Amino acid sequence: MSRPYAGGCACGAVRYTCEGEPVAMVDCQCRQCQRQTGGGHGSYLTFAGTPWDVQGTPNTWSVAGDNGTTKNAAFCATCGSPLFITFPDVPGVVAIRAGSLDEPERYQPQLVTWTEAAQPWDHVDPAATKFARMPPTA
Repeated sequence: MSRPYAGGCACGAVRYTCEGEPVAMVDCQCRQCQRQTGGGHGSYLTFAGTPWDVQGTPNTWSVAGDNGTTKNAAFCATCGSPLFITFPDVPGVVAIRAGSLDEPERYQPQLVTWTEAAQPWDHVDPAATKFARMPPTA
């Protein structure tokens, strides 16, 4: 078994630990991620059915994704650091923001989504598999 993924906010008020391995590591270039990060994309480690624990109480806000999926974005109420996204319609799935990891070097992007919304100045890993929107579901 691998060591847990751990991280938290800038001020330390919210911490998390996630066991297991992510099912995907994704750079998302959609406009929502651009706005939420203030940059060209959001970087996420997606876990499914993996035990995880949160210490502290993050605030959340909800938004509907382009495909209608509700996303609850969690952030620290004290310092404002974005932490993770949960999906009420898909229990057990969490997307942890790579920048909130204690060891962000563990993030290795595999996929790039929403390339059709990419900004020309945002350069992502050229070796990553790319999708104009979201990858097809099985």
